Amino acid sequence: MRRSNSSARLRRPVLYLALAVLVAGALAAPTIAKRSSASQGGLSVTKSAFGSVNGQGVDRYTLRNRRMSVSILTYGGIIQQLRAPDRRGRMANVTLGFRNLGGYLSDAYKTANPYFGALIGRYGNRIAKGRFTLDGKQYSLDINNPPNSLHGGFEGFNVKVWDATPIRTANRVGVRLTYTSPEGEGCTQSMPSTPPCTTGYPGTLKVQVDYTLDARNQLRMDYTATTDKPTVVNLTNHAYWNLHGEGTGTIYDHRLQLNANRYTPDDPTLIPTGAIDPVAGTPMDFRRFHVIGARIRSNFPQLVIGRGYDHNWVLNRPAGSTNMIVAARLVDPSSGRRLTVSTTQPGIQFYSGNFLNGTLYGFSGHGYRQSDGLALETQHFPDSPNHPNFPSTVLRPGQTFKSSTIYGFSTVGR
Repeated sequence: MRRSNSSARLRRPVLYLALAVLVAGALAAPTIAKRSSASQGGLSVTKSAFGSVNGQGVDRYTLRNRRMSVSILTYGGIIQQLRAPDRRGRMANVTLGFRNLGGYLSDAYKTANPYFGALIGRYGNRIAKGRFTLDGKQYSLDINNPPNSLHGGFEGFNVKVWDATPIRTANRVGVRLTYTSPEGEGCTQSMPSTPPCTTGYPGTLKVQVDYTLDARNQLRMDYTATTDKPTVVNLTNHAYWNLHGEGTGTIYDHRLQLNANRYTPDDPTLIPTGAIDPVAGTPMDFRRFHVIGARIRSNFPQLVIGRGYDHNWVLNRPAGSTNMIVAARLVDPSSGRRLTVSTTQPGIQFYSGNFLNGTLYGFSGHGYRQSDGLALETQHFPDSPNHPNFPSTVLRPGQTFKSSTIYGFSTVGR
């Protein structure tokens, strides 16, 4: 009996301690569970090998929430696949691209060079005749879209293998891509019958692009860049969208709205003339939703020049403002999918896929033909270095280029 009582007395402190631990754990449990839910909440980022380019390994980062997923390649920062639900919850890949890396490296792709899903730089869009003057010095670039330079030249950011680091925050998951562009990049070779380039872009440019996904089906891109010498910078992404699903046909039945009262008309080589014209009374007017195919084959001179839409729209924002605003809304009436593009940039290029010619067979195995996808590229204006009246794209040492764009996916209709 004494031994039993003594053992009981010895066990009591242990029991009291265990009870205290259980109570403390119960009180702390809700906080721990909440923290875990916030950090995960159906959000995840995974990494997998995706082949190699010239001995460099290429990885694919897949970002997921409970309703959609997006895959980003370290090669070219390419949005390779984005799966989103329709109004009935059925999933489809809504961006043009290839199932494997070979599609992006094929001769057919290099010839057509549609820039599917790629990060574009150093200078997105065209620079007239591959020439610009900065601080009294003329610079010359690759003429890869005769007679102009397009999307950074023959060896732009779209063909670089970027360094990558996964991102995990309380509300988002993603991947951070970094690349250092050496001075002189953008001058690699010449095409027959075009002037040779001699300088490339000035300055060493350090670039960072964060792709992140949240629980509200918003894919966000945050761009930053710094330089050690004065240079010009215009960064964007060249994803092609078909909200009915990649490989299902044209986007002519999609409805588009652009938050722009004006646009920059082009000359016959798709270089802005320098004018900033009103859209009112023209097929360029998307201030209200319009069916893309309704006016695309009209004889309006700008649509004849571009073989469709391939123009920069001037977004409605106060001069000098860099607030995030809605730039475009795109709806596929059949599936009910809606894409809302918001940005801090001053312009957006709407390209209706006019030069897709059926030589490329995409993710689903179907050939991509004219207007099987469209691009909505947030940007500064094309050829800005040669147009003083356009927003400046000059970046100087000590400054940081910053821009952000959000692609938000939702559904409409019953």
